[in-house]
Amino acid sequence: MKKNKKVVSLFTGCGGSDLGIIGGFTFLNKKYSKHPAKIIFANDNDKPAVDTYKLNFGNEIVLDDINKIETSTIPAHDMLIAGFPCQPFSIVGMRKGFYDYRGLLFHEITRVLKAHQPSVFIAENVKGLTHMDKGNALEIILDEFNSAGYTINHKVLHAADYGVPQKRERLFIVGFRNDLNKKFKFPDPIHSEDGNDGKKKWVSLGSVIDALIPEDPKYYFSKRAVDGLKKSNKAFNKGRAQDLNKPSNTVGSHLAKVSLNGTDPVLLVDKDNELYRRFTPREAARIQSFPDDFKFAGSDLHAYRQIGNAVPPVLMWHVANAVFAQLEESLTEKTSNSDTKINVSSNNEIIFQNSYLKVRVK
Repeated sequence: MKKNKKVVSLFTGCGGSDLGIIGGFTFLNKKYSKHPAKIIFANDNDKPAVDTYKLNFGNEIVLDDINKIETSTIPAHDMLIAGFPCQPFSIVGMRKGFYDYRGLLFHEITRVLKAHQPSVFIAENVKGLTHMDKGNALEIILDEFNSAGYTINHKVLHAADYGVPQKRERLFIVGFRNDLNKKFKFPDPIHSEDGNDGKKKWVSLGSVIDALIPEDPKYYFSKRAVDGLKKSNKAFNKGRAQDLNKPSNTVGSHLAKVSLNGTDPVLLVDKDNELYRRFTPREAARIQSFPDDFKFAGSDLHAYRQIGNAVPPVLMWHVANAVFAQLEESLTEKTSNSDTKINVSSNNEIIFQNSYLKVRVK
């Protein structure tokens, strides 16, 4: 049995990334195996998210701003994961980037990397970061991670390509410590939109909606809201009713305040009677690929925010699965190379020897 890798989780939120890293859960009747990982330290500054984390993981998580946490209080670890704040780089947000203090929090990741030098790290952010300032913002971040002593690879992954019933594109940055001589290879997609290329077809929204008509009427939009939709300019793509045969559009953190006059995904329950509703928190969680036994603390408002800000556990599981496999390979190769011994024989032969090979050179 492989020894568990010690994992530190920053900007943890409710724990979507952590669930994907640990594994050992079931989603849509598919079992996602457990990874050799143990979270030994987690941190977030949002109390409802921290409460949710404690409900599901049970281990200690520190409620505080990361810039107030001394590096020395963070334990040594093998892996760092961090979904650093995305609002400054989001299409939905103001795109302030580095002008928003949250856009500078990647420095906190670098601080921990330089101090503890874990074997590998995984960072996640929105796709919009790749376009900020014509790509210069991302280059600054990658250069800083690289300066901490890591070989970096990054890629935008589509959650639907990995079994998540949602059209959600996110940037992943993975770095292996330089001495491991490894550049991460991202996992290949296992789903595609039409499924005609030998892959499985994208998972549909309908697979996570038990019934179009929920028992609680609070999820329905009023007649006034529907009348406003009818008067709106369709050129702005208003009232985005979802097709149950396709993945949902991206769920955001403000689903509790979703409007028919916005671009948020909603459900058309009854076309003839013009009945629309928003997703329930449990439906939103399923769209993000959280298993049904994952509990959320706080009100619906808190749950929606936690869910919308989370990394889909199934997507992170696939990234983590590839990371653990490649980390094991690189550590094995490093061990094989490090046990090489060099000796000089009595007749001046140079002898190179390790566990697998013995070479004599005259």
